[in-house]
Amino acid sequence: MSIGEVLSQLRPEFSDITISKIRFLEAEGLVEPERTASGYRKFSREDLARLRYVLSAQRDHYLPLRVIKDHLDAIDRGLEPPATGGTGPKVPRALVAAEGLPGPDAFLPDVSEIRLSRKELMDAAGLTPDQLDQLEQYGLLGPRQGGSHYDGDALVVAKTVAEMARFGIEARHLRPFKAAAEREIGLVEQVVTPLVRQRNPEARARADEVARELAALSVKLHATLVRAGLGPGLRR
Repeated sequence: MSIGEVLSQLRPEFSDITISKIRFLEAEGLVEPERTASGYRKFSREDLARLRYVLSAQRDHYLPLRVIKDHLDAIDRGLEPPATGGTGPKVPRALVAAEGLPGPDAFLPDVSEIRLSRKELMDAAGLTPDQLDQLEQYGLLGPRQGGSHYDGDALVVAKTVAEMARFGIEARHLRPFKAAAEREIGLVEQVVTPLVRQRNPEARARADEVARELAALSVKLHATLVRAGLGPGLRR
């Protein structure tokens, strides 16, 4: 959309919006539309949604731009922005189900788009710095490759390990889990590699679907084998 088209989309809800105001918000870094070769702004639907968020936060909650920027940063990292008067962004509640086990969302592809700082990861999972250091030492989790942030998978691992720590289980005890997961990854890769090698988008989408399904089935199989191995007496 051109800046004029964005203006016409926003004006019914924000009667005082002007082109100058949109340009000001762009200059402040709250929205970054693409530019054509000739320098004209081209706004996406995501840009329009960000502008609506900014304008609503100003009008309804009287938030300064500095705070709104923090909110947008949280949204960009896949987090829930802090509520009015809150202390900071929060991890989406749907990411980790009860008892620290991965819920259905843990197998969705967009979980890896969540970006947490080290402190945010520890706070969300209930880990101490020493516990997180041990998890990284044994290769159970780590920052995203080439960055300093942790993704949603790291949070699920950290949350689960924190729950297991209540029973005296430490990171060093979990190395067999890591080794078993690596073997399962190799098995899944054998299945999906022929699909990945195909050039068409349909095959690649099918590869993603198969990988997610096999990952979920491996978790189900592993849990069932552990439960069966414990025997009826210990399962009560």
